[in-house]
Amino acid sequence: MKLSDTGEARIRGYLFIFERSLRSFLNAAVATDAVREVESHIRERLDERDTASDERGAIERVLAELGTPLRVAQAYSLEMTLDEAVVTGRFVPTMRALWSGASTSVVGFAWAMLVFTGWSAGLSFLAMAVLKVIFPLNVGFVTVNGLPVAIGASFPAPPGAEVAGGYWVIPIAIVAGLGILAGTQRGSRRILGWMRENRVRAKASASTRLQ
Repeated sequence: MKLSDTGEARIRGYLFIFERSLRSFLNAAVATDAVREVESHIRERLDERDTASDERGAIERVLAELGTPLRVAQAYSLEMTLDEAVVTGRFVPTMRALWSGASTSVVGFAWAMLVFTGWSAGLSFLAMAVLKVIFPLNVGFVTVNGLPVAIGASFPAPPGAEVAGGYWVIPIAIVAGLGILAGTQRGSRRILGWMRENRVRAKASASTRLQ
């Protein structure tokens, strides 16, 4: 396929914006590989079309089917982030994947909020175990006028409040905290795996429609 200078300039401009957008999400080496992949896809699509009679129209249709450079960059970044999070299960990739999902879909935002709540609860229990050692009279099961109102730390205790529970609260808090964190992480990998599978199916469906 031989494009005119104008056609080549249009493709280079698209790829330039795509690379600049992608570098906001990924490192330079990964961004360069992504640009090569997208450029190869564009040229393959153009090879399937008759560009001799209407080169400009063919290029614009291919680029429109692909999407805006920013949108393609976001999708590519999310796909790679999801892959890393699901495969490795590490905290930092999971955080990046959740952040990307939260910024691109309602489901991703809702799940990110649930995961944040789970992590907060798990860390709160671990913090309670530590505080129980330092402030044994202020950490435990808090009751007001005989009615249980909370479990945790009370600084200072409200009028009529009592803090029940000895040092046996420490192992319970540690087990509960670690259990919540482990469950949240396991749930995160599952939902991210589900999101990745959905994106793969959507991508395959879109590719089939374009053929």
